[in-house]
Amino acid sequence: MSGGAVMEQGAVSTPAPERLPTRLRLFHGLGSAAYGIKDNGFSTFLLIFYSQVIGLDAKLVSLALMLALVVDAFIDPVIGHLSDRTYTRWGRRLPWLYIAPVPLALSWLLLWTPPANETLIFPYLVLVAILVRTLISCCEVPSQSLVAELTTDYDERTALIRFRYLFAWGGGLLLFFLANTVFLRADATHKHGQLNPDGYWLYGLTGAVLMATVVVISALGQHRRIARLPDVRPEKTSALSALREIIESLRHPAALILLGGAAIAISSSQMTFTISNFLYLYVWEFSETGFALLPWLLMVGVLASFILVQPLHRHLGKRGTAVVCALVSVVFWVAPFALRLAGFWPEVGSPQSTYLLFAFVLVSNINAVMVTISAQSMLADVVEASQAETGRRTEGVFAAGWMFVQKCATAAGIGLTGLLVSYSGLPRKAIPGQVEQGVIDTLTLSYCVIVVIAALASTLIFSRFPITRADHEARLAALSAARINPDAEGMHP
Repeated sequence: MSGGAVMEQGAVSTPAPERLPTRLRLFHGLGSAAYGIKDNGFSTFLLIFYSQVIGLDAKLVSLALMLALVVDAFIDPVIGHLSDRTYTRWGRRLPWLYIAPVPLALSWLLLWTPPANETLIFPYLVLVAILVRTLISCCEVPSQSLVAELTTDYDERTALIRFRYLFAWGGGLLLFFLANTVFLRADATHKHGQLNPDGYWLYGLTGAVLMATVVVISALGQHRRIARLPDVRPEKTSALSALREIIESLRHPAALILLGGAAIAISSSQMTFTISNFLYLYVWEFSETGFALLPWLLMVGVLASFILVQPLHRHLGKRGTAVVCALVSVVFWVAPFALRLAGFWPEVGSPQSTYLLFAFVLVSNINAVMVTISAQSMLADVVEASQAETGRRTEGVFAAGWMFVQKCATAAGIGLTGLLVSYSGLPRKAIPGQVEQGVIDTLTLSYCVIVVIAALASTLIFSRFPITRADHEARLAALSAARINPDAEGMHP
């Protein structure tokens, strides 16, 4: 499909660039803070709370979280499909964003107040974790879907998604900071604050209030823009037809390429996130100061990516940005390990080692975040490509597809980390600085090989993504021409 063909069919030019108000961008991004709070709780505190504070076997805690993750991954496409087919005077997404937040807040609080009966703790954790994950999806899937609904502009979609990432990281790190400095405090009966059960109840309560508040405020801030009847009333459909529509949308070649590359990249990122404490503790021997500064370093990286990603999209395009940033990220992440193995690194555990590593981590993290922002922005552009092929707009299905891949890749990354740590021979309750060098080298080399292979594979896949800025703008013009002249020919995905 060419821009010239579009002009011949109806003299409809490429839509003019659109700039959304900053206020709308802020309100839209704010809703993702709830997802960041959920992610921080599940990744950082839930395992230690249920295993070390409540006393449930750590393997059972991991099993419960894995079960919840698997169940939730298959619920997401259903939520996305139902969101696409919601037909109200408030549009397709707002009803979800008004109804789900309060149940989400209550279920989040329940997650941090388990029953006293030990025999009930495991099934309770499974059920409540599924409930929390399902309800956060009821907020996040419709919210993500609004990216393609609020604007068709190539660059504005990036602007919306970078605000989403900023607030998601900000929400998670805010609760992480409050937990470590306010809620989880040592007292007369608890020498270590992370083992104080009272602190977790306050953590859960604060998180619950914030999650509900940010989602509702986000919805209210966007209400005026999106509260209207959808253009097309969905026809009644069966469960089989719904499944067929979901599969038809997600098997679009551009979607398959993007989600395939994202699956590899996210698995690698999750493995890095899961193993990072092992690396910082046993390979780099961080001090307490190093661990305390790390969250702020990560937030600086997110802010930098927020500033840089849109100019890069203008110069390199989304695909080019994803490819270049993925390569830069892995080079800067792996380089310190290679320098240490080659003997060109300062003494591990020293301030020089820690701060030099911070510099490499900062550059790597900036680029890694820009890869995920670019990939999610590319996914929004698949909506119109799918619409040209199927005649349906399925923003919710694509948002759910992204979350499905994200959750499955997260499970794969966690599982791979466990195998890697076990393969390296790292002993239980190992003391930093007293682990055999051979074990450290095995862990380092094995990990670096995996992340390099993953980066090359995901980069190769991302490079094949077929939708460029010109393709997207030509498709928008063709869809506009088709609305004006339904008999127009030549519109292809």
